[in-house]
Amino acid sequence: MRFRGKSIRRKIVALLLVPLVALTAIWAFAVFLTGRDALQLMRTGSVVEDVGYPLVDSVQEIQEERALTLRYLADPGASDVLTALRQQRLSTDSVLAQLRRNAERSKGSSDLSTSDANQLRSILDGFAGLGALRQNAGDHSVTRRDAYDQYNRLVDPALTFLLALPTLNNSELDKQARALVGISRARETLSREDALFGSALVAGRMDPRDLRDIGDLATARSVYYSVSLPQLPRHDRDAFTAYWKGPRTVSLRNAETNALAAGPSGAARSIPAARWKATASTALGDLDRMGTEARESFQDRVKPAAVNVIVKLAVAAALGIAGLTVSLIVSVRIGRELVRDLRRLRKEAHEVSGVRLPSVMRRLASGEQVDVETEAPRLDYEKDEVGQVGQALNTLQRAAVEAAVRQADMRRGVSEVFVNLARRNQVLLHRQLTLLDTMERRTEDTEELADLFRLDHLTTRMRRHAEGLVILSGASPSRQWRKPVQLMDVVRAAVAEVEDYERIEVRRLPRIGVGGPAVADLTHLIAELLENATVFSPPHTAVQVHGERVANGFTLEIHDRGLGMAAEALLDANLRLAETPEFELSDTDRLGLFVVSRLAQRQNVRVSLQQSPYGGTTAVVFIPVALLTDASDIDTNGVGFRLDRKASGPTGEPRVRAALSPVRPGLQDPPPLIDGPVELEAPVEALTYGQTPFGDEDSEPGGIFRGREQHQQAPDQAPRASESARPDATVPLLPRRRKPQPPTLVSDHGRRVDVPAPRAPEPAAAVPTDALPRRVRQANLAPQLRDTTASEQPAAAADDTERDADEVRSRMASLQRGWQRGREQNGDDVTASPAETAPGTTSEGTGR
Repeated sequence: MRFRGKSIRRKIVALLLVPLVALTAIWAFAVFLTGRDALQLMRTGSVVEDVGYPLVDSVQEIQEERALTLRYLADPGASDVLTALRQQRLSTDSVLAQLRRNAERSKGSSDLSTSDANQLRSILDGFAGLGALRQNAGDHSVTRRDAYDQYNRLVDPALTFLLALPTLNNSELDKQARALVGISRARETLSREDALFGSALVAGRMDPRDLRDIGDLATARSVYYSVSLPQLPRHDRDAFTAYWKGPRTVSLRNAETNALAAGPSGAARSIPAARWKATASTALGDLDRMGTEARESFQDRVKPAAVNVIVKLAVAAALGIAGLTVSLIVSVRIGRELVRDLRRLRKEAHEVSGVRLPSVMRRLASGEQVDVETEAPRLDYEKDEVGQVGQALNTLQRAAVEAAVRQADMRRGVSEVFVNLARRNQVLLHRQLTLLDTMERRTEDTEELADLFRLDHLTTRMRRHAEGLVILSGASPSRQWRKPVQLMDVVRAAVAEVEDYERIEVRRLPRIGVGGPAVADLTHLIAELLENATVFSPPHTAVQVHGERVANGFTLEIHDRGLGMAAEALLDANLRLAETPEFELSDTDRLGLFVVSRLAQRQNVRVSLQQSPYGGTTAVVFIPVALLTDASDIDTNGVGFRLDRKASGPTGEPRVRAALSPVRPGLQDPPPLIDGPVELEAPVEALTYGQTPFGDEDSEPGGIFRGREQHQQAPDQAPRASESARPDATVPLLPRRRKPQPPTLVSDHGRRVDVPAPRAPEPAAAVPTDALPRRVRQANLAPQLRDTTASEQPAAAADDTERDADEVRSRMASLQRGWQRGREQNGDDVTASPAETAPGTTSEGTGR
């Protein structure tokens, strides 16, 4: 084994070698001092004569006083017990006085060691408190159990002191000395049994605890004898064995057996008190006599060999103390130094792992710049192993911080790339939406317009996914609103951004508004949840959306009828939604959860998933009251009214507003009014042209759905006045979106093959004043393109009985103008973002 430097191994070896060398020197010096054993033996004999024997006598006197005191407490009226107790107290005081005199003499002659003298002084101090115990017993202010315990605390240290007296360097004699102490302890158990049993017999009742202690004491006495007697010479051992098996102890053993068998209720009557007193006193006297004889016999055996033993033990003890002291000093110094180094190393390791690195990670995650030299400075350590470990930890810390900084820089760069790509996609999608809007308003072909609407919807979804990428990259979306928007419009906008929007049923929501800054995030959040509900549910099922006011805000519930989620998956999803973990590229199958979590954290919205009563999953969105506003100040379009509303024609005959989706053959009657969930759009009141719901011409459904800046709408304003003058304008209802049906066959003139032609319009005088306007042919064309021939107007009126292409175009254009008014309103509300790409346009392009 080689030692180089101040290594931990060398310190440990030194820590072990020093005590070993010290103990070797002690035993070598003990052999050298063998001649002094005789002197030590003499001193030991003096201690035994002056302290040992008087202490044994004192213990026996205290034992007798204890028994009488307990009998007196059990029956204070017994005069004979009180007289005997007073005499016994005098005898005890006499023996204790002799013990104190001998102890003082032994202390002056230095026969006792320091530890023995201190222990003896403690015993004598305990005996000094005997007067207070006697006073309490005389005043009956102490119970039998308390008095019993206090007397025991006086006897136990005395017996322990006898066992601690200097031993001999002779194993046989040492065993005999300890056996004598064990015999004294056996007599003490019998004395305690006499005190408990005798007092219980006098009192006439036995406490269960006292009976249990009596059984324990009888067992302990047997154990003491079984352990101690084999160590004594044969004649002493035979004397004790014969006594306990002889006729003098038969009554004692029978009394113990009967009392234990009778239990607490019958033990006090198992034997008369006088008989037990006589039996116990006889046994204690015999044991005292036999113990004295055994000690005298032992003293005679010790004298021939005691001199050498005591001297050797004294020298060994002295050198042992010196050696242990040196070992202790050296070990403390080395250990203190080692502990100090290890504690410092542990403190630094805990600070690095528990404070510095987590703090750096949090700061990097929040986008702060971190200086490696400041967070992980280079530290100097000692050259030993502990210092090397500290240097390694410092290097590891620097490497971890540097790696975290590089990783954060890389993530930041990747996020910037993603944001840049997403912004570019948004610009292109915005331009595409603008182009689609122009094409929609320009075309007059029904099928082409339907295709353009589907393409417009697909582009809107693409825009939402691009915005989701911006959100995951840590940036803010560009769409913002200054004014509050009605919650129903927010939900509609979210529904419009979902592919299977026909399957979504939105129940009536209360008239409540959402603050402008939260509109975009809340729309995106609800859209993500709706898309998840439609994707993970069968295509023939519906997704229901309903909400209600709660104490601190508003809750939206989205129910689907899918397969649901396992308990573990549901718990994991809720944790992701609640904790907003950092986005990981490896977990790309749950992008929607990350987007929802980010949006919810930004707006302080709580989103949770739970099992749906329909077997699927229910998403609960809690919108705090801070995001909500009073709906009375918000422009609205009659949210909460019924969707399928009848409108009377000139003769009062109901007519149904044409829908974009194909209508089933034979559907002539207007759809019934519904009281249940509504899909996508709420109905509006039938109004005459020029009137808008609640006095706001920008409150048409879809008012927040598109935020494109319209530069082509100036020409559209003038024709509206002419439309209001048409007396034959009919009032179609807004369509209800239905699930896709197989295409319906139409004739060359635009009329359905299997649907009868609609009735001719009634006279203009019967048009109600609150009817919606009907589009005038060529009203949206440029002035120079209009056909001013008056002959075509009657022809159009004459052909009104046929559902031709002109009628369909008229109805589609009417619906389109409602959208345009919403876009105009949204164009005023949308705030231009820093990423604005062209004059007159916003970054995102719509208000969906």
